[in-house]
Amino acid sequence: MSYPSALRYTKEHEWISVEGNVATIGITGFAQSELGDIVFVDVTTVGQALKAQEVFGSVEAVKTVSDLFLPVAGTITELNAVLEKKPELVNTDPYGEGWMVKMIVDNPADINTLLTAEAYEALVG
Repeated sequence: MSYPSALRYTKEHEWISVEGNVATIGITGFAQSELGDIVFVDVTTVGQALKAQEVFGSVEAVKTVSDLFLPVAGTITELNAVLEKKPELVNTDPYGEGWMVKMIVDNPADINTLLTAEAYEALVG
């Protein structure tokens, strides 16, 4: 499995892309394959300011529910509304149409503390 080099990753299997101070966040291809078929994405934190590593929602698969952790501090501004009707996009396109939230990042330099694609690939094998 390959991981887009333009993204940064967490040990908890979230990815983040940043343009200016706006970030898009989702779960990695590895995470979605481990979870199995995604049936529901639950995010109730839109409009909230959260710290790095705080739970911003959860993802429900056929056999399990997993918390979603914010990679960096900031305010959640948008939920991918398409996932309400098509949660399977997280499985079929985790780095594209399957993104989960957008946020305003408190400090864009914090992105540099996250894993590179190479480091994440080494982590998951």
